[in-house]
Amino acid sequence: MTSKSPVRSAEDIDETSLSYAEIKALATGSPFIKEKMDLDISVARLRLLKANHLSQRYALEDQIIKYFPQQIKSNEERINGYKADIAHLAENTKPNEDKFSPMIVMGVTYTEKAEAGKAILEACKKMTNPEPKIIGEYRGFSMELSFDSFSREYKLSLKNELSHCVALGSDIHGNITRLDNTLEGLESKMHACEEMLSNTKTQLENAKSEVERPFVQDDDLKIKSARLDELNILLNMDQKENELVDGEPDEVINEPSIKNKERER
Repeated sequence: MTSKSPVRSAEDIDETSLSYAEIKALATGSPFIKEKMDLDISVARLRLLKANHLSQRYALEDQIIKYFPQQIKSNEERINGYKADIAHLAENTKPNEDKFSPMIVMGVTYTEKAEAGKAILEACKKMTNPEPKIIGEYRGFSMELSFDSFSREYKLSLKNELSHCVALGSDIHGNITRLDNTLEGLESKMHACEEMLSNTKTQLENAKSEVERPFVQDDDLKIKSARLDELNILLNMDQKENELVDGEPDEVINEPSIKNKERER
């Protein structure tokens, strides 16, 4: 029902039910019966392998049509976003003597790292609900503050073309360092995304090649299936085994008439 192939196949038969024609073949010492039983197992195994091959091919076709194009498009969009953010960051990074770029928090511009860190913590304290809220700007990126109810921590998202989330702590200097590390790490994230894009394209090409690969044992399956059909015809496998049953009704029907004749005598 799930269109998936079983994970294992039977290689032998523990119990075998013999038909009337098979019993006759065994009684006469026919070699065809053993050949048929061997072919039954072999054909069943080959059909299982073919079904598994087709299932894998259908899965690959689905990935070629839907999954890989979506992944490629998503990675390309993220790469373009990273490039735009990296250029925007370079234009808006203007460090002072302490290598700190001015930060705007709740409408106030801070040029000192410690004061900016305190302002972020104060904004966290003043939050009345966990919904995201824009609280300022840093190095050209708008800062959106939110509270994660699941992890029970405040998060600050730096937004331009893309959104870059940073988990906040209680240290005023540590929070500024986390923001800087996130922005400085944009280039490495872009390279990782480019590598992912390359791998996805390679997987797409491999999938296209794999989906064209035929079932290597298809000819063997056809030959054995044809031979099995021949044996079934030869051993009368397709006929109902009612040779004895066909004679019984006549005897039952004639029995009352015989008794009536004996009574008349």
